Amino acid sequence: MTEMNKKLLESYLEHCRTRVEAALNYCLPPVSVQPERLHAAMRYSVLGNGKRVRPVLVYAAGEALSAPGEALDAPACAVELIHTYSLVHDDLPAMDNDDLRRGRKTCHREFDEATAILAGDALQSLAFKILSGNKSTQADTETRISMIESLAIASGSRGMAGGQALDLAAIGGEINLAELENMHIHKTGALIRASVKLGTLQAADAEPDQIRGLDHYSKCIGLAFQVVDDILDIEGDTQTLGKTKGKDQANNKPTYPSLLGLEASHRMAERLHQEALDSISTLDARADPLRWLAAYIVDRSS
Repeated sequence: MTEMNKKLLESYLEHCRTRVEAALNYCLPPVSVQPERLHAAMRYSVLGNGKRVRPVLVYAAGEALSAPGEALDAPACAVELIHTYSLVHDDLPAMDNDDLRRGRKTCHREFDEATAILAGDALQSLAFKILSGNKSTQADTETRISMIESLAIASGSRGMAGGQALDLAAIGGEINLAELENMHIHKTGALIRASVKLGTLQAADAEPDQIRGLDHYSKCIGLAFQVVDDILDIEGDTQTLGKTKGKDQANNKPTYPSLLGLEASHRMAERLHQEALDSISTLDARADPLRWLAAYIVDRSS
């Protein structure tokens, strides 16, 4: 990735983060409204220092196909709320039992376990409320239903929740590469794939070939994201990652480095990166943020 593209990506990320965080701040219930503690936990979890990769993908995919920016705010918020709810629940003692998320205490450590469970539940339902009722999406009823269905599948037993169940079942056991890939296609990849799809659903004039290409792009970067996460659990550091380094190894979780080794895992991430770029090669310069994001996902240090 060239220095110029890095600067362009940094500017684009900052623009998208600022936009989605303003929208999230507006959508989240104020702390002054009862139940105050629950609302405080929701805002604490969502408005922390997140990378916002998923909402940025909503914006980038939609803009690549000329969707208006204001129509993308609601789906961008919805995917970030679902992602945050999953992190709150994943960090719980019954799941990963982690103390650190996004560079500060996890929700259940800052508040308590019961409040964290309720905060995750409330964030999930708020995501679907936003998709169903937000007027800025400029979407007809059929498109709204498609967005709701896509996000529901991606976050349920056929997506993220199912992947987490497979992950928990694999702890301490042995699985092969195909089983590991299937697990992460669901756990991490499904929501990334849905983020891109929600963006394309807001583009009225998108061609079927463009949508298929973007879907394959999202599948590749979703898997690459997890491969790099597994690498960073070994090569990163807790301060940079914003979460506990070495947690996967400590919990005896199967990862790409544990099955393939570090060098082969790096090669796999690069192959997925190139395949993602090939999938959107026919799109014009409006898709450049997607190209920069693919490089960022593979090259990131946190």
